[in-house]
Amino acid sequence: MLKVLGYSASINVRKVLWTCDEIGVAYAREEWGGSRSMRAAEFLALNPNAQVPVIQDGDFVLWESNTICRYLAAKHDRSDLLPSEPARRARVEQWMDWQATELNPPWRYAFYALVRKNPAYADPEKIKASVEEWNRKMAILERQLETTGAYVAGPAFSLADILLGLSVHRWLMTPMSRPDLPAIASYYQRLRERPLFGRYATDVFP
Repeated sequence: MLKVLGYSASINVRKVLWTCDEIGVAYAREEWGGSRSMRAAEFLALNPNAQVPVIQDGDFVLWESNTICRYLAAKHDRSDLLPSEPARRARVEQWMDWQATELNPPWRYAFYALVRKNPAYADPEKIKASVEEWNRKMAILERQLETTGAYVAGPAFSLADILLGLSVHRWLMTPMSRPDLPAIASYYQRLRERPLFGRYATDVFP
C-alpha cells in the first residue's frame, strides 16, 4: 500500500491526500512533523530536506508535493487530472508551478504572523508587505479565472485546482484585508460542491 508521510495540518500533505482520494488510491498516512521530528535520521534518509510530504510506493521514494501529485495522476492514468496532450498538460503544470514559485512565497510571513501566531513573524511592516503581495498574486489568479470561467487551467477540474483550491481557502481564511475578487469567489463555491474539497479545505482535520 502507498504510504504518505506527513502531518495533517500541512497544506502540502493535504494536496497529496486529496489527490490520492480523487484518484481512489488506497494509502496509509504516517505521522511526521509536529510532534515527530523530521530531523530524525530515519526521515532524513528519505528526504534530506526534512520536509513533508514524502511517499513510499513500494521501493520507490518521492518528495516534493507537486511532483508527487503529478506522479500519482500519471501512474494511475488520470488524464482528466493531468492531460496527456502536451499543450493541455503544460497549462495544468504551468499553474501548478506558479502556485509553488509565485503564490507560496508571498503569503508565508503574513500566514505565520496572523494564523500561526509565530513570534518570529511580528514585524508590522513585513506583515503589511506580505499581505499586499499575496493579494497582488491572487489578482493574477482572478484574471485567469475570468478568462476560463470555470477552473484554473480551463473548463475542467485538474490537479491545478487541488493545489490552488487549497491556496484559495488559506487566503480566504486568513484574518487580513482582501480585495473583492468575484471570479475567485465563484471558483471557491464551485470547489465547495466537491465532497473532497470539504474534507481537505478545513482547519479541522482528522
